[in-house]
Amino acid sequence: MGADSAKKKEGNPVAVAITYGYSRDHREDLKQWMLALATTHDGDIPIFLRPLNGNSSDKEQLSAAVKEVMTQLREQLPEEHEQRIAIFDRGGYSQANMKSYNDAKIWWISRVPETSIAAKTALEEVDEQWQPFSDGSGDYVVRTMDLPQGRERWVIVRTHAQVQTAQAQMEHQVKKTQQEWEKRLWHLSNQAFACENDAHQAWKEALKGKPSWLMATFTLKEQKQYQQRGRPKKEALPDQTVWSLVPKLAVDQHEVEAVATKKAAFIVATNILDAERLAPEEVISTYKEQGGVERGFRFLKDPLFLASSVFVKKPERVIALSFVMVLCLLVYRLAEHLLRRQLVATQQTVPNQVNKLTNRPTMRWIFQCFEGIDLLHIRSGSRWHTQVLGLQALHQQVLRLLGPVYSQFYFFSP
Repeated sequence: MGADSAKKKEGNPVAVAITYGYSRDHREDLKQWMLALATTHDGDIPIFLRPLNGNSSDKEQLSAAVKEVMTQLREQLPEEHEQRIAIFDRGGYSQANMKSYNDAKIWWISRVPETSIAAKTALEEVDEQWQPFSDGSGDYVVRTMDLPQGRERWVIVRTHAQVQTAQAQMEHQVKKTQQEWEKRLWHLSNQAFACENDAHQAWKEALKGKPSWLMATFTLKEQKQYQQRGRPKKEALPDQTVWSLVPKLAVDQHEVEAVATKKAAFIVATNILDAERLAPEEVISTYKEQGGVERGFRFLKDPLFLASSVFVKKPERVIALSFVMVLCLLVYRLAEHLLRRQLVATQQTVPNQVNKLTNRPTMRWIFQCFEGIDLLHIRSGSRWHTQVLGLQALHQQVLRLLGPVYSQFYFFSP
């Protein structure tokens, strides 16, 4: 009996732990579970799902999920191995992860966290000639890095839009920081020092932590003090002499712009070293198109999907619910991909939410357009007739594009 129980226990799948962990929605009071989700580059179609414990580490679990996805794809579609590239945000970049991908011969593109020492050094020491993007959106510099995990090609990017955003943020920061330093130095100016050396030393200590774009200068003011009350006589000698600081602040606008420009730059890395296989601009464009996973999670968390709040408690039911949720996402993305592809192929457009023509509508908007269509059932003797009410020209256009399988449900012949 004990042996049978042990075999049964070993054969059961390991359930996820629904527990407290870091919440991206800032709901630390709620228990949670996590999903490892992988989507395709074309169409954002989900191809991999794995429920995870609520306190799982993103970097550790992401690495295991990526290697499993790539292994399955190699087994099913080995001829396309050289064309597959895994794309990560900076949360998936680490020395251990990148080394494991390199060892597994997985091609990847990832944002490099600006907190790493190598990234900080690269951003601070960019002195090469910046190359403009072909579309004029910004500039880039390419570097080959020899790192502990292996050689990587880093593309340092600086777009005009990000520079403008960084400058606007810096202007707000400058105003706030300048006010804080004016208050700090005002308190310092009210202090009296016994000698000039003490005043200089106090000024040196006060300037610790001052940003590089804030220029601070001072003048020394000598004050003679008398113990006798009233106006001192001309020949009276002061009992003591004290010194005070008169500070002055100014903002170096050129340095502000330089700091904003550096903050606007970011690094995208890849282990594909051959620029002929993947040009620098392709590295950036491919990385920027990796938002499909985030859009998938927005779909799953949408209150209209009715899964933003989960009331099942058993881990087995949570796993089943995860499968149903991603299955719905799969159907949604397949329909959206089919419709967009047909619109491009037939050179057609449909109106979007603001009545502008587009060939890339969201399926959510199309679903909303199909609201209000009713079925009218008419009984004539023993026979029933059904009519579709409210079918407009837009609905007919969408059904034609989706094909006969969809049209037949609306008794509509394309």
